[in-house]
Amino acid sequence: MDSLALGADLEPEPVVDEHSTVTLFVNGEETTLTVDHRATVLETLRERFGLTGAKKGCDHGQCGACTVLVDGRRINSCLLLAVTQDGATVTTVEGLADGESLHPVQQAFVERDALQCGFCTPGQICSAVGMLGEAADGHASHVTPPDTETGPVALDADEIRERMSGNLCRCGAYPRIVEAIEDVIE
Repeated sequence: MDSLALGADLEPEPVVDEHSTVTLFVNGEETTLTVDHRATVLETLRERFGLTGAKKGCDHGQCGACTVLVDGRRINSCLLLAVTQDGATVTTVEGLADGESLHPVQQAFVERDALQCGFCTPGQICSAVGMLGEAADGHASHVTPPDTETGPVALDADEIRERMSGNLCRCGAYPRIVEAIEDVIE
């Protein structure tokens, strides 16, 4: 039997659209765009919005260089598919400032010189902002004493280090990062 004749009775596979339209609220601005189903939030922010603060470090969610805030919570944007975030509010390091006035965490990082090469700094800052919100909302960490009452969690250096442990810094600016965050909570 002819090999071409074997496939003659097969119907072509249906064409599947690999794109969807989503609406994102990025740094206070609503944008509707069509995204590839495989595109991450990180790729979308960098390639479609031109927001290059969040970095692609490990691309596995282990370094925190891609950290942004989604609906006020910190996330690793390299792991989150953009198509799943329809209607979400995304805040990047570029969106934290109020006009010309830096966000208090950004200002503290500058004043404490809490950076060296700067690659991880946007993720560190977004993570710190998210972490402050989590503590204020009463979310415990691994080092929060078990007898802590409900309500805001007090942030000492141990709490800050634990909560920021998902953000790596190759330069070792950790002591200054902790000091900068302590400055904001004082």
